[in-house]
Amino acid sequence: MNKKAHASKPSPHAISKPKKNYKDDLRQLQVELVKLQRHFIKCDDKILIILEGRDAAGKDGTIKRIVQHLSPRETRVVALGMPSNRDRTSWYFQRYVPYLPAAQELVLFNRSWYNRAGVERVMGFCSEAEHEEFMGSVLDFESMLVRSGIKLLKYYLDISKSEQKKRLAARKTDPLKQWKISPIDDQALKYWKAYSAARNEMLARTHNPMAPWTLVRADDKRLARVNIIKDVLNRLHYANKDERLIQPDPRIVFAYDVSKRENGQLAK
Repeated sequence: MNKKAHASKPSPHAISKPKKNYKDDLRQLQVELVKLQRHFIKCDDKILIILEGRDAAGKDGTIKRIVQHLSPRETRVVALGMPSNRDRTSWYFQRYVPYLPAAQELVLFNRSWYNRAGVERVMGFCSEAEHEEFMGSVLDFESMLVRSGIKLLKYYLDISKSEQKKRLAARKTDPLKQWKISPIDDQALKYWKAYSAARNEMLARTHNPMAPWTLVRADDKRLARVNIIKDVLNRLHYANKDERLIQPDPRIVFAYDVSKRENGQLAK
């Protein structure tokens, strides 16, 4: 996997693109995704992409654009609901294991085991001991996945408080978005600082060279989608790659390190 360049804080207005350019770029990148799928089917690769982020950060829309033209037989999207009583008494990672990719598969997790470091932590759905157990074991778990041959990519989509407020409000008025409404939405803004603290701890403690975090500035949905796809294509090997198309903007997508939080590149 390629290393990403250090990023400077972007001016969103300076890097936004017209809608037509976005559609053209997206189509070309989706052609590259089809090439990628053809390659990983041929080579028996196993690819797992995790998308995390605040409520309304754009995970659904990004996943939709990634899978839009891929073969559904080899592509799966996993978005688990609330754990059952049995799940709560099982090994924490157990409910996720059946959904891991086999050979020739691309699996995208719309939220993942990192629920324990985020919403469960903030909303009190897990105990301090359960949270600490997760933090102490997640890198071992992910290391096992990587050593088994799974290509693991972890993305955290970050948005500003004002953008989250706007998007959550839109859910209540747009009939096509109302399926996204959940009781947790009303708590997202109330507990903004607590979510920021949980995010910072999660990134600091679960980022390592074998399973690194990649951060995404996602206030502009279109830029976030296009650059996540570019980053995926850039980091994975496949035949006939068009290198001109797949270089992500380092102002939008960049590798995590603690300085990104300290210099204001993550929403506080």
